[in-house]
Amino acid sequence: MKNETSQVLRILSKRYPQKGDMDLGTPEDTILGVLMSARTTDVQVLKIFPSFRKKYPTWKKLAAASPAEIAQSINTIGLYISKAKAINGLAKKILNEFDGKVPQTMEELVTLPGVGRKTASCVLAYCFHVPAIAVDTHVFRIAHRLGWSKGKTPERVEQDLRKLVAEKEWMDINRTFVRFGREICTGARAPRCWMCPVAKWCPYSPKTSAPSA
Repeated sequence: MKNETSQVLRILSKRYPQKGDMDLGTPEDTILGVLMSARTTDVQVLKIFPSFRKKYPTWKKLAAASPAEIAQSINTIGLYISKAKAINGLAKKILNEFDGKVPQTMEELVTLPGVGRKTASCVLAYCFHVPAIAVDTHVFRIAHRLGWSKGKTPERVEQDLRKLVAEKEWMDINRTFVRFGREICTGARAPRCWMCPVAKWCPYSPKTSAPSA
């Protein structure tokens, strides 16, 4: 099975060589971007992110601002009130407990307000090149369709993928599955199986056909 997963990931990596949308270059930007992207499209986050960071370029600025002030800067994304509270709390904790630096371990990252395993995994993989699997809605759906997991929670799916996929390929999963899930293995509508470059390894049934002209 590991040989099969390697083939699938190799094909998808070749088709989607781009970095992840929330791979924003620094641990600071990436953790904020991924946190803000929950229940919101990456496009929406990227639209407001430059002005948000211009207004709050440091952890000190974010810690000093009130959650209400932060919320005004991100009020076009989903759950902006709760995210503003988390961002303010995250900034304070990073300053007070981590000397102003984003921590580099899963155990420390998930102690930060608003940071779960998905966000932590993105930061570890994108910024610190630590093997990690970020299970979002795309990864969850595609792992089930490919038969790689039957887990009912993101945590269980992550555990299954860790056992099944070679560690050196963990960082490719989220980066490629997100784009693959948007373009072909879609969730809101039926997947476009006729376009799928890995259909022969996929047990999903029934496979869909191209719509009639």
